[in-house]
Amino acid sequence: MIDQTALLESRALRSSVLERTDVLDRVKTLALLPDGLHVTTAMVAAYFGVSVEAIRQIKARHREELCQNGMVTLQGRDLREFKRDILSRYSGSYPQPRSGLTVYSRRAVLDIAMLLRDSEVARRVRTYLLDMEHLGRTVVPMFNALIETSGEHRRELTALHGDVRRAEHRLRQHSARLRRLEGRR
Repeated sequence: MIDQTALLESRALRSSVLERTDVLDRVKTLALLPDGLHVTTAMVAAYFGVSVEAIRQIKARHREELCQNGMVTLQGRDLREFKRDILSRYSGSYPQPRSGLTVYSRRAVLDIAMLLRDSEVARRVRTYLLDMEHLGRTVVPMFNALIETSGEHRRELTALHGDVRRAEHRLRQHSARLRRLEGRR
């Protein structure tokens, strides 16, 4: 089984599991902004139980990767529209500077879970991901083999059922013939 440090160190390995954003809510409920798609830096920090500064450091070190996975820093007109359309419905505060607001998709939050070392929640997310990967490599192929084998067994049973019906039909014929022969004596 893959070690958690592999997720911390390998971008390729992190990329291979980024579609599994459902894991976030399985470990702990991720509160989203009213658009149902994004969270702020403060919300990410609260989810992982770390400081906002810890998230900012991850953001600074892995900006390109996080941007590819849905992190966006809104400024100017985009920020005004986002505030008007989304944040006006949000009762919480967003303690980032008003000149810019960084928002994260669930995929970017999952990426942070694989980059953040000192968070128990992030550790649980990584463990869950690795357990699912392990199951995907071991249990799922086993179930597929069982399903395939059960199909073969079903075909064999169907063939045997046909053989039994033919044998039963022949036995009835022989029984009828015996009765006729016994009746002639």
